[in-house]
Amino acid sequence: MDDLPRRAASAATLLRGDNARMFGKLLVVTVLMFGFGYALVPLYKAVCTALGINVLTLSEKVVSGRASASGVNSQVDKSRTITVEFDANSRGIWKFKPAVSSVQVHPGELTTVMYEFTNTQSRTMAAQAIPSYAPMQAMAHFNKLQCFCFNEYTMKPGETKQWPVVFVIEPKLPKDVTTITLSYTFFEVGGKVPAAPQATLVGDPAGRS
Repeated sequence: MDDLPRRAASAATLLRGDNARMFGKLLVVTVLMFGFGYALVPLYKAVCTALGINVLTLSEKVVSGRASASGVNSQVDKSRTITVEFDANSRGIWKFKPAVSSVQVHPGELTTVMYEFTNTQSRTMAAQAIPSYAPMQAMAHFNKLQCFCFNEYTMKPGETKQWPVVFVIEPKLPKDVTTITLSYTFFEVGGKVPAAPQATLVGDPAGRS
């Protein structure tokens, strides 16, 4: 009979040990899940870059509602003019568009354009933009100084926000590149992404609303 309390105590100790080990494993899994969530966008960029998929490099700056350009670089090449086209793809029932559909800039010239987003839903949403551009050979010479891409934004019902995109095209851009297209796709984070329409993706460049 004296062995019964000792056995019970031993069983309780073993159970506590098993519970502690199980808790430790669950804690590790939870930390890994959160870490994967935070690393998802950088991982996406790294994979796209490795595979040669059109993904913008991060780096950009601010501006007012219209497009503006200023030759802050003493090496502005005024002998060349590059057309930069702006596109906005909205994967959802909200409004997303650039302030202008295109601008013409000189290599070495600092340029800013604005993008506008309006949450037309009756609920708060979290949204994020993923950028892309073409052609691929322009990537190494398209320097962005500020960008709203890859940041998550919380938008209240009916709220409108404007974000700047500031960039400089290097004078070393290949001579055969005369047009660059900058495109952003805005989607809801944690929400159901609707399928793209059959005819065309909801693109709303300025002036085509």
